[in-house]
Amino acid sequence: MATVVLTAVGTAIGGPVGGAIGAVIGNVIDNQILFKPKGREGARLADLQLQTSSYGTQVPRLFGTMRVAGTVIWATELKETKSKSGGGKGRPSVTSYSYSASFAVALSARPIRSVRRIWADGNLLRGAAGDFKTELSGFRVHAGEEDQAVDPLIASAEGIALTPAHRGVAYVLFEDLALADYGNRIPSLTFEVEADATAVEVGTVAAELSGGRLAGEGLAALDGFAASGADVREAMAPLVEAHGLALRSDAAGLRLTGTAMAAEGEIGAAGLARRVNGQAVDPVERSGGAADGVPVALSLRHYDAARDYQAGVQRVVRPGPGRQEQGVELPVVMSADAARGVAAARLGAAWTGRATMALRCDWRALALMPGLVVSVEDVPGLWRIEEREWEAMAVRLSLRRVPGAGGSVPAGASSGAIVRPVDAPHGPTVLRLVDIPMLKEGLASAPLVAAAASGGAGWRSAALFVIGESGEATPIGRSAPRAVMGTAQDALPPGSATLIDERHGLAVTLLAGDMALLSGDEPGLAQGRNLCLAGRELIQFARAERIGAGRYRLSGLRRGLRGTEWAMATHEAGEDFLLIEEERLVEPLALAGTQAEPGSLLRLSAIGIGDVEPPQAVMAVTGEALMPPSPVHLHAQADGAGGWTIGWTRRSRNGWRWLSGSDTPLGEERELYAVAVMDGAAIVRRAETDAPGWTYAGTMIADDDMAGRTVAVEVRQVGTFATGRAGRIMISV
Repeated sequence: MATVVLTAVGTAIGGPVGGAIGAVIGNVIDNQILFKPKGREGARLADLQLQTSSYGTQVPRLFGTMRVAGTVIWATELKETKSKSGGGKGRPSVTSYSYSASFAVALSARPIRSVRRIWADGNLLRGAAGDFKTELSGFRVHAGEEDQAVDPLIASAEGIALTPAHRGVAYVLFEDLALADYGNRIPSLTFEVEADATAVEVGTVAAELSGGRLAGEGLAALDGFAASGADVREAMAPLVEAHGLALRSDAAGLRLTGTAMAAEGEIGAAGLARRVNGQAVDPVERSGGAADGVPVALSLRHYDAARDYQAGVQRVVRPGPGRQEQGVELPVVMSADAARGVAAARLGAAWTGRATMALRCDWRALALMPGLVVSVEDVPGLWRIEEREWEAMAVRLSLRRVPGAGGSVPAGASSGAIVRPVDAPHGPTVLRLVDIPMLKEGLASAPLVAAAASGGAGWRSAALFVIGESGEATPIGRSAPRAVMGTAQDALPPGSATLIDERHGLAVTLLAGDMALLSGDEPGLAQGRNLCLAGRELIQFARAERIGAGRYRLSGLRRGLRGTEWAMATHEAGEDFLLIEEERLVEPLALAGTQAEPGSLLRLSAIGIGDVEPPQAVMAVTGEALMPPSPVHLHAQADGAGGWTIGWTRRSRNGWRWLSGSDTPLGEERELYAVAVMDGAAIVRRAETDAPGWTYAGTMIADDDMAGRTVAVEVRQVGTFATGRAGRIMISV
């Protein structure tokens, strides 16, 4: 018996695939021999999801577009940065530490075109637009060309003579990546890598891995593939097994071919050898495997671009007996429909391939090459030649049945839903300063100055700086999370501070289209929800109606809250709007360890990732939290002696919710009021009183020459830290 010796592939291909196809000698051409798995396994999906930094870790060759973890090939020690804040007016200073690192990650042992998105610990670090969500000093992509230069940062750290250029290896370098978001450690990174502009055919992959010694045409196209393994066999085995490929040898060399849907040759009855060495033999021997030897279900794990290149699973089930299930891992990017089709084809091939047949033929069968799909006269179905050997003056062919041109698997496979992080550029920072009354119960001893920062959908935070009188910038920490802010479309008319304003509505345009305002019920409003600052007036809204992208009409307004009814007359179109949420505000002066004085000027600056020029906010501090609210219910009555008695009801900075129903606490060191009698804009008399009432006596009226005139009486409560705004009444004296 003689065995046909086929063409050999014997040259090492280098790179991560490594190894070589040695002399391919034998009588079995397809998967059972050439692509039979060995003890060492090739790439698995898990291998491409975990970032490593171990010596000897294989770097795959990437084709198409893939998401891979890569291998850390160089890193610095953590860089510590110390900053000090606070310490003003006898307060202790706070020293904080931040950390960053510089490192390089190898991605592919084959040149690439670009790096798209990057994930760190599963969160988006770099968006599709190339914008980073975390601060860093620099980012460079080395595409893996054979003439690429050394990275300047690595060269400066290691010395130019000791720095390899890593030619032929694509890698990226991060310079001073801030690690605060990742527990002050280098995070686990995965990269969306574009190695080729379009899908790559299996034949192209085989040719490149084998140095041109293995080819194939008209085979499946791969959206993405990571090739790794000890040799070409290990690298190509997942593709060969998944797509049912066979290996043929012809004058052009070794070729991978798909399973033909029609016969490429025919073996007639006349070509069968019925006598061998003068003895009658049966030229056809048929056998079939047991049905329960074929998996009843097959699950195919693959990379799914619709899931941000995370692993997806498609499962197909066959009818009939059996309990065995099989799982296949394929390091290929494909859609859910394509994966389901591959799984169904593989399960169908296993079911059909139970049938085998051996033929004894005359010498003319030497023209039939292994891998050829043929039909046999009087035998149904298509058969692929697996072995061909010369035996006792006859050609023995071993065949296995292959599926014919059956129907395709219906479309509609689902990739499943994933939680996809927002991928939007950070964009510029919008910074606002507000001077507001106390939002909680209790008394303030310093102005409540809050800073709100925001931006587009991708904005996260910004570093804050207080600008001194000489222009120096002092870092004080970071902003709070993104605040909901915008502008008012029209000037809001004055309303009542004692009634729910159902007559007027506030139309606002928010800073970004993804921001939203929600309606609130009475219990929620009682807890302080839906509080906003329009201009200088604090308002609560019960209903928020969306009237366009990022545009809302607010109604059911509670006006002039926390003593801001004075601001009702100051509204104008285009004024600032800010939703008050305490967790989205910071007190910049508290961060700096100091406090503002009423009348002082505060200048604040911010720097975010997307800021080309740092925005600034400037505000004159009025100390709204220190001012007692204006007296209310002013009334006047003639005293019968030519004078007028004016009375009022005081309010307090403490006890806005009035839970007890009794008189509100004073909230100041003593009760004191400043009274002014006004003739137009001129003050004709000043007075002070420690009770909520005062008499403009007839003698005073005569002394002021106000008899028969109409005057305004303004009353302000004098607080511990500031004098409040005036309550006003007109009197004809």
